Amino acid sequence: MKAFKELTSTAVPMPIENIDTDQIIPARFLKATSREGFGDNLFRDWRYNSEGQPKADFVLNDARYSGKILVAGRNFGCGSSREHAAWSIHDYGFKVVVSSFFADIFKGNALNNFLLPVQVTEEFLQEILAAIIADPATELKIDLKTQSIELVNTGKSENFVIDGYKKMCLLNGFDDIDYLLSLKDRIEAFEHQAVKF
Repeated sequence: MKAFKELTSTAVPMPIENIDTDQIIPARFLKATSREGFGDNLFRDWRYNSEGQPKADFVLNDARYSGKILVAGRNFGCGSSREHAAWSIHDYGFKVVVSSFFADIFKGNALNNFLLPVQVTEEFLQEILAAIIADPATELKIDLKTQSIELVNTGKSENFVIDGYKKMCLLNGFDDIDYLLSLKDRIEAFEHQAVKF
C-alpha cells in the first residue's frame, strides 16, 4: 500500500450523528470478497433514489463539495463490524474521515485498510463543519507524523491520537504482513545466533 504521511485537501461535510455501517454500505451490496468496487455503493440509499438516480440533496452529489477527506458527525461507523464500510469509503476516494467519535471496530477496520480516522473535539469538529459548509474551498491539512489536523485558512489545529504501531504502518505503507517482512533480516540474524539443540 502507499504510505500516508501528509494530506492537504478540501473536504466533504456530512454533519450527521450515529452514521452506522449499514448506511455506509447496505448489506445487499456485500457480495464481493475483494476490496474494490464498493465505492460505487457508498451511502447507496442516501445517494440514489429507488430508480437508481442520484438524489440532488445528498452531499456526495453536490458538485460544490469534493476532496479526499470526509467530515462526519459524532459516533461515526457504529452498528455492525463489517469491514466493507471502511473498504467502501476508501474505494470511493476518501483517505481520511474526521469525527468527534468513532465506533471502536470501525476505527480498527479503517486503520487496517489505510483509511485514517482522525478524532477531534466536538468544538473543533463543529468549527471545521461550519468552515467547509460556508466555503467548500476550505482545506484541511492532516500531518500523520505530528498527529495534527489544521484548518488551513485559519491555522487553527488540534492533535489527534493514533496507536503507535498503526501510525508506523501507515507512515511506511505496511500492512501486518509487510511489517513482518520488514523484520526478515533481524529474524534471520536472531535464528543464526540461536543455540542449536
